[in-house]
Amino acid sequence: MTRLLLSLLFASGAWAQMKVVTLPSRSALVNIRVVWGVGAAADPADKPGLANLTAALLADGGTRELTYKQVLDALFPMAASVSNQVDKEMTTFSGQTHVDNLTAYYKLFRAMLLDPGWRPDDFQRVKDNTINFLRVSLRGNNDEELGKEVLYNLLYEGTPYGHHNAGTISSLEKLTLEDCRRFYQTHYGRANLILGLAGGYPPPFLEQMRKDFSGLPEGSATGTLPPPPSIKHTRAVIVEKDTRSVAYSIGYPIDVRRGDPDYPALLVAQSYFGQHRESGGLLFQRMRELRGLNYGDYAYIEYFPRGMFQFEPSPNLARQQQIFQMWIRPVEPPTAKFALRLALYELDKLVSEGLSQEAFERTRDFLAKYVNLLTKTKSAELGYAIDSLYYGIPDYNRYVKSALARLTREQVNRAIRKHLRADRLQIVAVSRNAEALRSALESDAPSPMTYNSPKPPEILEEDRIVEKWSLGLRPEDIRIIPVEKIFE
Repeated sequence: MTRLLLSLLFASGAWAQMKVVTLPSRSALVNIRVVWGVGAAADPADKPGLANLTAALLADGGTRELTYKQVLDALFPMAASVSNQVDKEMTTFSGQTHVDNLTAYYKLFRAMLLDPGWRPDDFQRVKDNTINFLRVSLRGNNDEELGKEVLYNLLYEGTPYGHHNAGTISSLEKLTLEDCRRFYQTHYGRANLILGLAGGYPPPFLEQMRKDFSGLPEGSATGTLPPPPSIKHTRAVIVEKDTRSVAYSIGYPIDVRRGDPDYPALLVAQSYFGQHRESGGLLFQRMRELRGLNYGDYAYIEYFPRGMFQFEPSPNLARQQQIFQMWIRPVEPPTAKFALRLALYELDKLVSEGLSQEAFERTRDFLAKYVNLLTKTKSAELGYAIDSLYYGIPDYNRYVKSALARLTREQVNRAIRKHLRADRLQIVAVSRNAEALRSALESDAPSPMTYNSPKPPEILEEDRIVEKWSLGLRPEDIRIIPVEKIFE
């Protein structure tokens, strides 16, 4: 049986503050995760995107001895790679290799992180790729992810969380190779470093990693971040874009994260209300299954990027601050106002009525099994173990399952009433004809729903309530932003 070892090394000397998370097993595959407790929240105010660009240059650049092409040529016969992920407070480098290739693979992995090449051509290539990601992949080709990222920026405006992890196009165009070098020298230290290992690695290998990374400067850990600004009235931003449908992202910050007494209860509420990529969620049932309004209707209590492309959230996105979010996508323009009203109507019902005993037990049983999917690979299990170290909780599976076993319906409904609300929301819509949508949203006029096939009388009766549901939007609280200005 795999043993989970979380070891904090408080020895004297250079290893004094390095943390190590290990998951030894008999597997022939070895997973490595190196996580620094620094991310986009550490970007200088005038240089958003610097943390992400620095990490990309390490993972997608050469070493002092090898060019980027030579690194790729060396990794190819091992069928291996080095990946990177930058969030607000974590920068992660990860990879997997067969134990027979561990020595050769780690030599490259180590050099990329500890002895990077800092070549101008690598820097320009990585910078161009990042600008194209913002301008083409995110802004041009992905309405759903675009809306979500705009929502996050708005909720944390004016704080270290208040920009996309990749930065802005204007900032990236001005960043220099020397900026990346300075960021690396300042923030990549031992004090905020976690070394992660999983699989059948030989015991001396861990000691080698410790020794190699002990040469880093001490550095410093991320401090406490300022809270997000409060939302006094429900407000909306419409991102005007030539697109066929409307994508909604709706939410607000919450002060609950893993380790909080109410986290397991809110996890049940979120799963019941809108489990990601599952058809059993209430929003999915009420909006898609019963009414055929759109494709996906989900809810979240933690940051969940790239939801379009994956069923489970990635690890190593640990944060001091989280949000409650609803993701409604894609909606046909004629039914856009009704769909928004229905989503807020269902949220209001959740807050006022909570879960029935049957719904509570069903959702709790589902989550007790679903949590296993989050750590179905050794790489994910290692990532979640590192997150648990960040949050100060036991391994995530045990933490959730033990909490679910003790949880009651009353605790869930109490947590819903305490932390969830259907007013004072930030709404983001990605839509064409933004002025028309704005006029519709600021009006109290009914937005009746019509169907191509008969619906049960109870649905039609409920629709008559929903079509008049107040969105709580004042004209001054609705803004239109051209898509060309987003992330610019």
